[in-house]
Amino acid sequence: MVRVLIADDHPLFRNALRNLLEAGFDELQIAEAASLDEAKTAIESDPELDLVLLDIFMPGSEGYEGLVALRNLSPATPIIMVSGSVSATAIDKAVKCGAMGFVPKTMPSERMLEGINTVLAGDVFVPTGDELSMADDDQVDAETVERLATLTEAESRVFQLITEGKPNKIIAYELDIKESTVKAHTSAILRKLRVHSRTQAVLMAKDLDLGGKW
Repeated sequence: MVRVLIADDHPLFRNALRNLLEAGFDELQIAEAASLDEAKTAIESDPELDLVLLDIFMPGSEGYEGLVALRNLSPATPIIMVSGSVSATAIDKAVKCGAMGFVPKTMPSERMLEGINTVLAGDVFVPTGDELSMADDDQVDAETVERLATLTEAESRVFQLITEGKPNKIIAYELDIKESTVKAHTSAILRKLRVHSRTQAVLMAKDLDLGGKW
């Protein structure tokens, strides 16, 4: 039995990680936390946890503060930092702060599972080679903002609800439009943002701290 805590404030990412784990392990027990305080409570209530998947930014934690806090709370529990972006500097800092692994959210599922199994086996896992993004953060953010600016008002309303993790049926109900219209807007959003999935689109918004603030 593998016991894992998924600590991420966005339900879409928690669900994606849950699906990944369920596909990779036969015997599995998953706990979830949407804030640093919830993560602390989960760790304190289950001293037998085998792994923590920790989002680098979540309520109650900025940067590596959450990692250090959880590391001090349970030194024997390995923690993998999960991030929307990756750089050699970020990885180095995470490892120095006590992380046993560093996994970008855009990493292919097979590679993510490889990283999780590596850490469960007691080794450190970090991205290498082409998996490292050395792009200038300010330039990337500016390009992202330009893409978001191309969304129409209707597309922006749909995208805001997507970033909140709501499915098409709920979005259609809340905006009083047809589900087929939601799907059409979603396709346009993905095309304009130059991403291939809803998860990547939400990740883009989260990196700019746009979720729930439109």
